[in-house]
Amino acid sequence: MPDIQKKFGDRLREIRKQKGLSQEGLAFKCGLHRTYISDIERGSRNISLKNIERIARSLGISPKALLD
Repeated sequence: MPDIQKKFGDRLREIRKQKGLSQEGLAFKCGLHRTYISDIERGSRNISLKNIERIARSLGISPKALLD
């Protein structure tokens, strides 16, 4: 079973790219650092629920969409 952090990061990368955003662009929109977004996408960060909501809002999606 793939690591949940890696699966979440892969899903975030997929949606971010669909929206035409760079890691830097997404980081700017949600007020986080680009390296934090990069760490999430690589699966090396255990992201908080608060930041999941923050990122989802910046992408114009529900937090559930990131978890599907």
